[in-house]
Amino acid sequence: MAGSILAFASAARAETEVAGGVVAAADAAEAETAVEAVIVTGLRGGAQRTVADSPAPIDVLDAKQLNYTGRAEFSEALSKLLPSVNFGTNQAGVNSIVRPITNRGLGPAYTLVLVNGKRRHNSSLLTNGGGDTSGVNAVDLDLIPTSAVQRIEVLKDSAAAQYGSDAIAGVVNVVLDNSAKGGSLSVTYGGLYGGEGDPDTYKIQGDFGFALGKQGGFVHLGGDYRKRGLAWWNLKATDTNLYGLPTGRTAAQVIATAGITQAQFDANVAAASARNAAWNADGAHNGDPEVEAFNLTYNAELPLSEDLTVYSYGTYGQRDTVIGNNFRRPNSNASFSALFPNGYYPLNNTSETDYQFVGGGRGKLGAWDWDFSLSQGRNRNHQFSDLAIRPALGPTSPTKWPNLATFLFEQTTANLDVTREIEIGWAKPLSLSFGAEARRDHFQTFAADPLAYTPAAYVIQKGDQQYDWNVGVLASPVVQAAVVLTPDDVVDLKRDVVAGYVDLGLSPTDKWYVGLAVRGEQYTGSAGGTVGVKVNSRYDFTDKVAVRGTVGTGFRAPSLTQLGYAQTDGRTAVINGVLQPNVAKLARNDSQVARLLGAQDLKPEESWNVGLGVVLRPTANVNLTIDAYHIVIEDRIVRTGRLFGPSVTPILVANGLSQIQSVEYFTNAVDTRTDGVDVVLDTTRRLGDWGRLRLSAAFNYNKTDVTHIIDAPAQLSSLSAGSAFFGADKVGELTVLNPHTKLILGGNLSFWRAEINLQTSRYGSYVARQIPPTTDREFGSKWITDLDVTLSITERARVAIGASNLFDVRPETNGVGSPQSGAGYYAPSPYAPSGGFYYTRLSLDF
Repeated sequence: MAGSILAFASAARAETEVAGGVVAAADAAEAETAVEAVIVTGLRGGAQRTVADSPAPIDVLDAKQLNYTGRAEFSEALSKLLPSVNFGTNQAGVNSIVRPITNRGLGPAYTLVLVNGKRRHNSSLLTNGGGDTSGVNAVDLDLIPTSAVQRIEVLKDSAAAQYGSDAIAGVVNVVLDNSAKGGSLSVTYGGLYGGEGDPDTYKIQGDFGFALGKQGGFVHLGGDYRKRGLAWWNLKATDTNLYGLPTGRTAAQVIATAGITQAQFDANVAAASARNAAWNADGAHNGDPEVEAFNLTYNAELPLSEDLTVYSYGTYGQRDTVIGNNFRRPNSNASFSALFPNGYYPLNNTSETDYQFVGGGRGKLGAWDWDFSLSQGRNRNHQFSDLAIRPALGPTSPTKWPNLATFLFEQTTANLDVTREIEIGWAKPLSLSFGAEARRDHFQTFAADPLAYTPAAYVIQKGDQQYDWNVGVLASPVVQAAVVLTPDDVVDLKRDVVAGYVDLGLSPTDKWYVGLAVRGEQYTGSAGGTVGVKVNSRYDFTDKVAVRGTVGTGFRAPSLTQLGYAQTDGRTAVINGVLQPNVAKLARNDSQVARLLGAQDLKPEESWNVGLGVVLRPTANVNLTIDAYHIVIEDRIVRTGRLFGPSVTPILVANGLSQIQSVEYFTNAVDTRTDGVDVVLDTTRRLGDWGRLRLSAAFNYNKTDVTHIIDAPAQLSSLSAGSAFFGADKVGELTVLNPHTKLILGGNLSFWRAEINLQTSRYGSYVARQIPPTTDREFGSKWITDLDVTLSITERARVAIGASNLFDVRPETNGVGSPQSGAGYYAPSPYAPSGGFYYTRLSLDF
């Protein structure tokens, strides 16, 4: 891994390092020709700025840093490079393809993602795990092609008043390559050090550019293909009762329902015990899903005159996944001997297509600079299964299901930005920017084949299962491991958003900058409208010392998925301490069942934030920034716990939902306060004949507290053990599931034909809270080390070997996991629990 954060702050710095605008005195000649990349995020109009003189904290990552992260996909790569970002590993069934990032302790709903400065469309899938169960359909960073990325700008500051209501924690802007010539091709192969299944990963990517017209136009194309195997690394199950008498059944029940004698029962117990002893205790295939994906992208500009340039970019991707699940035991109510005499591991399969196309123009009209664009984005996810059964159909159930659910999200955005400078007699001209945005969001879901949801019931008969333990027991009613959408779950929601903003940049003196932004947004539907304000400022006391700060407000309307998503879930759950097939209902907030259980209309979230930082350049080639922040969010939308027990069951039965065992819904349940600090240190040294050494250190401290929880509805006065309206487990997701501290130390040594990139990251301790609290799992701090060594074979060809997580470090397995599956010990760790990954990469420039 290359030196992180500012060690490769831009494409320009990949060749000529700039630290705070200058390099070491010995390299003054190089400093005169080195130009730090101009940033485009966080500011509008006025003089161009770099990272070093920005009034807000910004990290800029060179595209090649993504390659140094080895196996990591886009979202995980960001977490390896940025201390304030954590990667929510999610390894539970269909949700394992949605792996959210948290930024400054806040979930993906609070970070806006842009590509070339334009809003990126959202995914059609909601978050439900990996440390975020808020149910938002966030942008899926892993669907952004990396093959033609030039750099990534990360604004670590609230920008809701500049860019929109979902920029409370900051902005990630992916800048596509705009080179008009040349290109590259690379092939990467690697494998996990341990685990089971298929540990291998392959990736091929390439890009090239060519000139368009004779006035500086260009087209840059890119593409990549990757294949990752289905792999898992669970512990062995400690409950090895695979064939014997299941929990909850007694000898008397079996003898009576199966019509056997005590002697026959005893013989069956003995035979089953012998078979149990021979089982390999592989209780789950939860882990990394198999992924096969390809992405294509283009970025193009064509100047038509000195005052008019047209541009367009587009991305297209397809991703197919195969997802493992918990083992269905042959002695459960979800298996039949005629189909699977030794049990089975259900599969989730998904097929996903994703695209976004943007077209627009920019130019000058008198003293005004303008930019108008139109964007259309779409994500469609179709879910099916190549291996699962619906036990309620009996032993003749299909084992393949071509249609279980389909999700679709579309977003159309029109955007106009206008800016100019006006002389007002101050140190620098006033920068005046204003603009407008109109957006339509559209979320749809489509029902499964009727066979997957039409009411059905089957009572297990004699001969259906070996030993006949469950004769007379009702078979599990749903397709196993699947999310099945019924016609009652289907939704078709559209929402229009209209926004306008004014952004001012003032310089009362040469050393003092003040920015003021005001943005108004109006949503159709119940979300209504809001006006957000942001004031930020920077004062340079000297060339070596500056301070900067921000005060702002924010507003986040409920996402369409939080408003309208519903599902019937056929995965396993721990009920009364036992992992078993479970039928859970995630109900729409406005549905009858949710209202009967106390749900109320969702309200928008409101927030405000304060930031204060210092920029230090103690020597010519050392940069140090320290930025503290304070973020308050009121009426935060969260997902309730699984609601079941004496208060819930009668309501479900009375409404014809007796097959449902638990219910969840979204609600404005909590207020939170987040406090933290980011520290980034960056330096470069010339080593004479030994080349150049770049060093960086980045640290984040972050702590979120829940300051208020609403009272549970009166309807939920009596819940079973393990059930809570918003219990300690849910509070823990917001407060302690991410480490409070993260430190990244990076170094890059370039000499002769070699480049060595070494990075080590310390993740602080974290806690996976449970119900009851006696089963909480505490995980200690860990150091994760990444190494990449690249050798230039020729001027254009390079070969690299590397390791992500060089020393195969994993979270501890302390605390309880699932005795039945062996899974769940690791919790959603802030780094991939898959352990070491070792790879080789061959690259060619042309």
